[in-house]
Amino acid sequence: MAARPLRVEGAYAFTPRVFPDSRGAFLSPYQEPAFTATVGHGLFPVAQTNHSVSARDVVRGVHYTLTPPGAAKYVYCARGSAVDIVVDIRVGSPTFGAWDAVLLDQSEHRAVYFPLGLGHAFVSLQDDTVMSYMVSSSYVPEHELALTVLDPALGLPLPARDRMILSDRDSVAPTLAEAAAAGALPRYEECLRIEKAMYA
Repeated sequence: MAARPLRVEGAYAFTPRVFPDSRGAFLSPYQEPAFTATVGHGLFPVAQTNHSVSARDVVRGVHYTLTPPGAAKYVYCARGSAVDIVVDIRVGSPTFGAWDAVLLDQSEHRAVYFPLGLGHAFVSLQDDTVMSYMVSSSYVPEHELALTVLDPALGLPLPARDRMILSDRDSVAPTLAEAAAAGALPRYEECLRIEKAMYA
């Protein structure tokens, strides 16, 4: 499995080796030894797995979890293709406001690791795209927050506005600056403290 750091501090993309044969192919989207060697610890305790199916041009995000408890994620595309986007929304982080994008698809089978406190968005590139991810905390509706993907200060890689399919919730989400002013963003030092306890 190959790994590379992303432009957001603590986030990584992983690309597994694929073993094709006459029956199809076999691969492991998550591999503990490679993950530990790259990140410095094993995967977070998995509290929940999520699975979404999206039509082409669906844009989900930027979603994040109130911290504490916060949520770390390990995301891959089980079918179709998507541009997966990680956004650093941790106040005090050395890469605050930065983002990176990774193509997740059925060809390379990449996965993205999001440490606790980051924002997550993706753009579905084809119909019936399936995104699967492991998360470190269970779903609690009041803990789940969003920022607008349309924030011009972020400048995320998006399809044309007239093609984008957004949920009502995502359509009215605040900008990064508005959420920061409201004190609604995770704090970098607190994220590190929670993560340290998580892997102790």
